[in-house]
Amino acid sequence: MMRLQIAFLLAALPYWAWAEDCPDEARTQIAPLAEQVRLWDDGYHRLGQSPVSDELYDQARQRLAHWRQCFSHPATEPDNPLASARGTLPHPVVHTGLEKLLGEQAVGAWLDTRQDVWIQPKVDGVAVTLVYRQGQLKQMISRGDGALGQDWSASARKIPAVVQQLPEPIDLVLQGELYWRLDDHVQSARGGLNARSKVAGLMNRRQLSDSDAAGIGLFVWAWPNGPAAFTERLATLARWGFTDSQRYSQPVQNIAAAVHWRTYWYNHPLPFASDGVVLHQALRAPAERWQVSAPYWAVAWKYPASNALALVRKVQFKIGRTGRITPILELEPVRLDDRQISRVSAGSLKRWQALDIRPGDQVSISLAGQVIPRLNQVILRNTTRVDLPVPDPRDFHALSCWQLDPGCEEQLLARLTWLSGDQGLALPHIGRETWNILIQAGLIAGFLDWLTLDAAELANIDGFGERSRTRLLDSLHRARQRPFAQWLKALGVPPAARSHLEGNWQTLVARDTQAWLAIDGIGPGRAAQLSAFFRDPHVQTLAETLRVAGIDGF
Repeated sequence: MMRLQIAFLLAALPYWAWAEDCPDEARTQIAPLAEQVRLWDDGYHRLGQSPVSDELYDQARQRLAHWRQCFSHPATEPDNPLASARGTLPHPVVHTGLEKLLGEQAVGAWLDTRQDVWIQPKVDGVAVTLVYRQGQLKQMISRGDGALGQDWSASARKIPAVVQQLPEPIDLVLQGELYWRLDDHVQSARGGLNARSKVAGLMNRRQLSDSDAAGIGLFVWAWPNGPAAFTERLATLARWGFTDSQRYSQPVQNIAAAVHWRTYWYNHPLPFASDGVVLHQALRAPAERWQVSAPYWAVAWKYPASNALALVRKVQFKIGRTGRITPILELEPVRLDDRQISRVSAGSLKRWQALDIRPGDQVSISLAGQVIPRLNQVILRNTTRVDLPVPDPRDFHALSCWQLDPGCEEQLLARLTWLSGDQGLALPHIGRETWNILIQAGLIAGFLDWLTLDAAELANIDGFGERSRTRLLDSLHRARQRPFAQWLKALGVPPAARSHLEGNWQTLVARDTQAWLAIDGIGPGRAAQLSAFFRDPHVQTLAETLRVAGIDGF
C-alpha cells in the first residue's frame, strides 16, 4: 500500500533508521529539508512521481520531526503530506491510514490483545476505491487525501484485473491496491523496482493503452461493509473474481506465525512488489465511523530497510599505497539491517567530484552483499557548501611518497602497512597502528628508517612497554632474513609472475621497457610500469639502503 496511507503517523514514530541525537549541522537544514519533503509530497500525490523510495521518504519525515523537536522549530504551517492530493470525488468510505509497528516485540504485543487476525503482503501500489451499483462498476476513485480523490473510472474500465460486472446485482464499495504485475518477484533480492511509481504514472495519464492496462493488477484489502467473518469476505471476493485477496491471506495466532509469513513473502516469488505485511483484525468499526487516520484493527510491519538516509558530517580523503585517492564520508550513525553505519566510501575521487558531496549533505546508503556499506546517491544538499582540502591526484601515484613529505603521511603509512602485512614481509605484531605510533614519535620519516631502530629509541615512546619493544625489535630483525622475492613485493613492485622477477636487483634494474615487453606474459602497460619502478630514483635509493643493510639480492 502507498506511503500516503501511513504519512499521518510518521512524526510520532521512533527513529528506527538511525541513532542520531541533535547534530549541530541540523539547525540550518530544517527549512531546506521541510521544503524538499513538501516537493516530494506534491510530486507524489499530484503528479504520481516518486524520486525517492518510500523508506527514504519515511526517514526524511521522521528526521524532520526529530530536528524540529531538537531545536524547538515548529512548522510554519500545518504539515499535511496530502495537501496537493485532494481530489473532487468523495469516497463513500474514507481511506484509513496504517500505523507501522517496529519489530517483533511491538507486533507480538499488538497480537496479544486481539483475536481472529489475518496477515497479507503490504502491496506496493496505488490505493483506490471501487464503487459498484447493481453489480456494475460505476466509479474508481484515487485515494487522494483519503476523503476526496480523482476520478479514474475511464482507465478502470480498460483494466482486465478490475471486475467490471459482478455476478450479483448488488451495491458494493471496495478498497484496494492497483499494482504493476511482476514475474516471480522476490522482494529481498530485487527491491521495489519503482513499480508503484509506474502504476501511479500510468493512472495519471489521460489515456491508458491496452498493453499498459493489462500490466496492472488489483489487490482488494478492504470491504468496509462486508461480512464480519474474514473467511467469508475472502471467499466472496474470490467468487467475484478478486482472487489475490484469498490467495495471499493467512490466519495468524501468534508472533511466530506472523514472523513466518513475513519472512516467507519477503524471500519467495510474488506477482507484485511489497514493502512489508499488514495485520488485519476481523473485528472492526462500522464503515461509517472510519476516519482518515490509523485504525485500531490494522497495522503494518515493514520489511527491513534496504536503504538509509545518512547525514554527512565530514569528508576525508584516504590515500592508498599506490596513490589512489578514496573519499570517505563520516556519517551521523545510522542503523541499517541491524548494523550501525558511521562511514562509507565514495568509491573514487572522480565519483566524489561528480556527486560533489560536502558536510551537511544527506545521502542514501545501502549494504552490498549485506555487509559492506555502499553509497547510492545524494538525496539533499546542504545549502552551505563547505570548502574541503581536496588532494591533487597529480601529486599521488605508484611512485610518490617514499618520504614523510607534506601531504604524504597517508600514503607512506599505507606503504609501511603493506610492507609488514602478509602480502609483504609478513612481520608479526606490526600493523598500521604500530607504524603510526613510530611516525608520530618522530622515529620514521622515510620508508626504511625502521631498519636502524634500536631499543633506546623505542624506550622514549610513551606507553610502549618493554614487552612491546622487544616484540617489535624481534619482528624488525626478522625482516632482514626475508628472501629477495618477498622484499620485492614489500617494496610494491608492479604485479608480475615470480619467474619474471628472477635474478637480483642489478639484473632487474638493467631491463628497459623493451626488455620487459620481450618476456612472455608481460604486455605494454605492465612493461612500462616495471621499467618505471626499477628506474625510479627513490626506489634505487631504497635498493642501495637495502644493499648496505645486507639484504639478500640487493
